[in-house]
Amino acid sequence: MLDHVSLRVVDHARSQAFYDAALKPLGLSRVFTMDVGSGYGDSRPFFWIGLGETSGYCHVAFSAPDNATVDAFYAAAIAAGARDNGPPGLRPHYHPSYYGAFVLDPDGHNIEAVCHGANPAMPS
Repeated sequence: MLDHVSLRVVDHARSQAFYDAALKPLGLSRVFTMDVGSGYGDSRPFFWIGLGETSGYCHVAFSAPDNATVDAFYAAAIAAGARDNGPPGLRPHYHPSYYGAFVLDPDGHNIEAVCHGANPAMPS
């Protein structure tokens, strides 16, 4: 089980504004801020962004309670400056009820919101 994830970003203020908007539909907000980093979560930070000289690459998937929330995440992220990396929709090649949306954040990280539906079975 993961406790937290951290991404390196090259422009903290830009990325902070992006994640403030993109994570709001998922019920997540910035709960900790310092000069070079921010933590997002519900009651405690579990997703972190921190200033670095290069950003690298990462894929992070946030769980959504339903397909409408995935849609809202995608719309908010695009409005906040994300680039499309896969619009909301079913991804049956993962499993029959996998509904996800993918965006690239300002540093090129692949950020996803996913709803697994009822009792998903991963392909074997």
